Amino acid sequence: MNQRKDNYRAALRREPVEPPPLAPRVTTLSNRYVRVTIELDADVQRRLDRWVTPAATLVTGTARTALSVVAALTDRVPPSDSGTRGRP
Repeated sequence: MNQRKDNYRAALRREPVEPPPLAPRVTTLSNRYVRVTIELDADVQRRLDRWVTPAATLVTGTARTALSVVAALTDRVPPSDSGTRGRP
């Protein structure tokens, strides 16, 4: 039991282990006259996912709800007889 406590206390005193930084993505675009190198931070995709995913989910859910409401309303509306109206 004492060894378990000692191990726990030692773990609390240790510095947290941080993962090594991810290597940036490098893309080189070149032609005869111009050469452009684009370097993207590896964390960009994670940041985009964090901001874009909730918005995309909201838009998709709203569209699904709107379509179900429209489908329900079109099932209830009787077909119009506009083709025979006004003809003798």
